[in-house]
This record gives sequence, structure tokens and C-alpha cells, in this order.
Amino acid sequence: MLPVSTTGKSRLENPRVSMGKTPQNVLFITADQWRGECLSALGHPIVKTPHLDALAAEGTLFRRHYAQATPCGPSRASLFTGLYLQNHRSVMNGTPLDDRHANIAREARKAGYDPALFGYTDIGADPRGRETDDPELRTRGGLLPGMTPVVRLDADFGPWMEALRQRGYEVDDDPRSVFRPDRDGIDPARGRTFAPTWYRSEDSGSAYLTDEALAYISAQDTTPWFAHLSYRSPHPPFIVPEPYNALYNADEMPLPNRHATPEEEAKQHPWARFYLSNQLDSPYTHGVSLKDYLEIDEPEIRQIKATYFAMITEMDAQIGRLVAHLKETGAWDRTLIVFTSDHGEHLGDHWMMAKFSYYEQTFSVPLIIRDPGATGDPGRGKKVDAFSESIDVMPTILEWLGLETPVACDGESLLPFCQGENVQGWRTEAHAGFDFRHFPGLDGGHALGLTPDQCTANLIWDRQYKYVHFTGLPSLFFDLENDPHEFHDLAADPAYHGLVLEYAQKMLSWRMNHDERTLTNTRLGPGGMVERRPHRRRRNEATAK
Repeated sequence: MLPVSTTGKSRLENPRVSMGKTPQNVLFITADQWRGECLSALGHPIVKTPHLDALAAEGTLFRRHYAQATPCGPSRASLFTGLYLQNHRSVMNGTPLDDRHANIAREARKAGYDPALFGYTDIGADPRGRETDDPELRTRGGLLPGMTPVVRLDADFGPWMEALRQRGYEVDDDPRSVFRPDRDGIDPARGRTFAPTWYRSEDSGSAYLTDEALAYISAQDTTPWFAHLSYRSPHPPFIVPEPYNALYNADEMPLPNRHATPEEEAKQHPWARFYLSNQLDSPYTHGVSLKDYLEIDEPEIRQIKATYFAMITEMDAQIGRLVAHLKETGAWDRTLIVFTSDHGEHLGDHWMMAKFSYYEQTFSVPLIIRDPGATGDPGRGKKVDAFSESIDVMPTILEWLGLETPVACDGESLLPFCQGENVQGWRTEAHAGFDFRHFPGLDGGHALGLTPDQCTANLIWDRQYKYVHFTGLPSLFFDLENDPHEFHDLAADPAYHGLVLEYAQKMLSWRMNHDERTLTNTRLGPGGMVERRPHRRRRNEATAK
């Protein structure tokens, strides 16, 4: 008897997974904290990503792609549900994601797939209906409902640490120890992040996840598969194995874009002033404190950049292994590949590290999509300049699988761009938000004179202007054309008041247009339930052949 989906149809009725047809696969890859410009295919002057460049040449590269939230948990909630932050409301790492929301894993199951996770999803579990001793309620980085954790690599790094032991390494029980440097490689003159890891490159966390994914994919044979690889790199602590640690010369790294002093930087806005003294994330390397961030000298910040770029190149090599396997086994021409990141990284810009600001560095992320079929041929090698958002990834994958996009989803499929279409009526701005009510040192907003529900910000920007609206703090306005690094806030300049009002109204209209709508287009009456689904840009049934 065939398994039955929630739609009441056989799970094998979908053309992409039907018995007797060539299996169609999904390889969904995410990085953690990868800056959007860090691809040599985008002309980055330093970082080298040859395998992703090759993937972009055989797929479609989105040049203006943005995350909708920060940090990891909220951003991934938007990526997995296709919802803006104001709708999914998982506002911070550890904030539960309401279980009623559709997500990419549950929707893929409707087509007969068993979405396999390698890594982590950082989704806080909905506590309602769970026992108080449920282990999922004791972790900020929970499992996305619908994902099968083939290799779950949360903050304890348990499976990877055990693999290191099995490979002959002496591993203690402290998860932080996997990021300590090889003592023989420490060179004080080269900066704290120059020293390599104490394990070989073939045993790194990225290599381990790739090994496990390749083993899983190889075992599927003729079974269609959906694999989500969630790499931790290039998230701090910044450290990379040999020979990658010496790949980039620190002396050739540019200094960050920032004011002369952190005090000057802090004058721009109350949030900038607070965050500069309360930076949050993993320490930039093993054995340092977050409080050290403002004390990083120029040689050290140059080496941090060199190490960060090396981590990117190391991960690029792992993606190259995945692509090579797909080509060698014949799965290349039937596997949709999506590569992106959850959010960016400041790398010292504006005297900040990590990803808790309103600046470009927080939200700009890479996106490459390769549609393997003939429908994707017109889009191969194209670089799309239209604004795309993380919320578009879920409907893109679902359309390729021949599935309906859930009514509540805020995103739109990007397949028309991947298939070379001249897309009309697309969005002309990008949107994002962040919430800081749980930020350490803020005491639910008290330190800034705010209530918890006032600890929110929304952003809207196009190619020329950017507007940032804080619920309980002053707004900001930037002329991106003349001030691309966002140094000069023009919100209080009388000459810009008309534009500030215009963009505030755009933001209001955007939020109203995307209010939660799961049941709002449904009516009950004598004839029963009538649902009017929101207009979706298109559905190309040819993609389901």
C-alpha cells in the first residue's frame, strides 16, 4: 500500500518522485555568516571560490540577495517558512517557532521526500504540547519539524567529536576544544587566528559533514532524496586547517570600513552605541573575550579577514566534492542545487563583529540556484540584479518539486529568473527586520528605556536609499548611492524629510501587504468553505516533467 500524504494523494503520484521515473533530488546547502560579496564570481578582489563560481556558471547567481532577519534562528525561520519576521515571530535564537507554520521540510514530505539533515537548523521548538523534560526545550538550536536528523551537529558537536576520536585524535569533552589552535602552529607575529586547527583538513567539521552527506546520497541509489547540508563555517571562532590557514596574506587584506574611532561610530544611533559595547557572538578565536573586540589592532583584524576568507575557500572545496560526486554518479542532471547563507558578518566594519546591526553586512548573503533540467538552460551563467530575499527560497524549491506554495508564504519563486525569463512586476526593494529584546545587557530593553515589544527594527532599501525604523528609537535614512558604507544618517536633515516620509510609507504598505493571512482569504457560508488563494507569479508545469 502506498503511503498517503496530507493532501490525500499518493506520495508517489508527484511526477518528480513517481515509481518508474528518473528520481529528482534536492541539495539545499547553507553556510553560516557568509558575507554576500564573498564570491570570486562576483568580482571579489581577494577571496577565491572556484567551485561555487563553476556552480554559478552552470546555474543562476543572484547579486542582490538578502536575509530577512538576524541572528541564525530568526533568519533560518524565514528561510525555512518563507515568512517575514513579523509573521513567524521567532525573533531570537531560542525563541520558539509556532508549530502551525508550514515549512520546507513538511511541504517536501507531501511529495514523498524524507528531508535529511546534515548539520543544524537552529529552530526553537514550540513548547506547547510537549513534556517539560523534553530535551528540545533545553536547547536554543532545535530541529526543524519535518527534518530527519541523519547527522545532527548542534552546539555540542557530538557526532563530529566522536568521529575525530575514531580517527585517532585525542578529544576532550569540551565542545569548544574543537576550535583551539594547533600549539605548534602558533606564531604571535602572524595574529591569533593564523594558527591552524589541531586536526587535518580532511577531518574538519565541513569535511566531516560532506563525508556523511556523500555516504547518504550514495546509498539512495534510485530513491529520490532531499538533503539539507547546514555548514557552520565561516562562523567564528575563526580558525581553519592547514594548508588553508596560510592561503591568504594578511598584509594584503584591506582594513575595515569604519570611522576613526568606535566613539565616533557610536554617535550615529543609540543602538550602535549600545551594541559596540555589548557585542554578542562566539569569540572571534579560541581564548579571547567578546570585550576584546574594540581592542583588535590593525594586524590582527587583517589576519582575521585572511582566516575568514580561508574558511570560505575551505568550504568551497567541500561543495566541489559534492558537485564532483553528483557528476560522477549521474545525479548531476536531476538534482536541484541551492546554495545560500543565513546572514552576513561585519568583519570589523563599523567597529563591529558578528551580525546584529542595520548595516548591509548583516543582511547581504550569497544565493546560487541550479535548475538541472532543460528549463534551466536559458538561465545558466546569468547574474540577476533584481532584489531577491531568503523567503523566496522555499517557494522556489516547492515550485520545482511541483508543489503548491502555502497560502501564508510571503516569498515568491525565483524559478522564472533561473529559467531565463524576463520577469515583470518584481519587487524593487529589499526588506528585513531584527529584534533585540533578549540581547544580553539590555534587560528586555530597559537599558535603552524601552519595553520588550519596543526592541524591534524594520528595514527597507532599494538601489538608492535605505530607511531603518526602530519602534522606540530614532529612525535612520541613508543615501546609498552617495554613501554606500552608511556613515551619514540623513533622517534629521530637512532636505530629506520628504524622502523619509515616502520610505516610511513604503514600509507601512509593505507590512500591511504582508500581514499574516493563513485564513483571511477564506470564507464560510451556506455553500461551505470558499478559499481564494493569493496570486502567485506563475506555475510552470513543464518543470514537473
